[in-house]
Amino acid sequence: MELTFLYENTPFPSVEKAVEGIVAFGGNLTCKRLLEAYRKGIFPWYSDEEPILWWSPDPRFVLFPKELHVSKNMRKLLKKKPYKVTYNQHFKEIITQCASISRKGQDSTWIHPEIIEAYIELHHQGFAYSVEVWENEELVGGLYGIKLNGIFCGESMFSKRNNASQYGFIVFLQEHPEIELVDCQIHSEYLEKMGAKEIPRATFLDILSKLIEQP
Repeated sequence: MELTFLYENTPFPSVEKAVEGIVAFGGNLTCKRLLEAYRKGIFPWYSDEEPILWWSPDPRFVLFPKELHVSKNMRKLLKKKPYKVTYNQHFKEIITQCASISRKGQDSTWIHPEIIEAYIELHHQGFAYSVEVWENEELVGGLYGIKLNGIFCGESMFSKRNNASQYGFIVFLQEHPEIELVDCQIHSEYLEKMGAKEIPRATFLDILSKLIEQP
């Protein structure tokens, strides 16, 4: 099966035509294209030397907030409240930190300058969302993603203190009860320990469409 190349006005093919999770390649990162992708359960993820790759893996890795597992140590940390959590105050700094922070087993980042520019524009339009975690006046962690009604599509997070991003993520879900599903996209042991699990792509797309249609 051949992958579809996206010209400027080429619609995404059905995700059922994905090849090893890749739906299509090429195209651009305009707000219109990105929102079309997320509403169809597709997201961009690619290396700097590659064309834009558009993904919709099967199975899909998700977290239902009602199934969130908070460890004993995290419960103690939340009770102490060592950090302050804010939203959408420093989106550019959050995504830049996510791009630049060193990660075990990774030599480079997929958050390229064009990704940063595109998601900052999505933020200005009210779709890209940031969570900032502060220790006194210092930004020590955070995360960002796309929020579409009752679904939050998590993109990346960073921590400069132990558990800072996890602290922010948990508080974010506690303070946003309208979120019924977090799209974690692909498997990670870190999120699995917090209750994330794999579900069939068809199930994910059905939930996605219902959540997006909510007023």
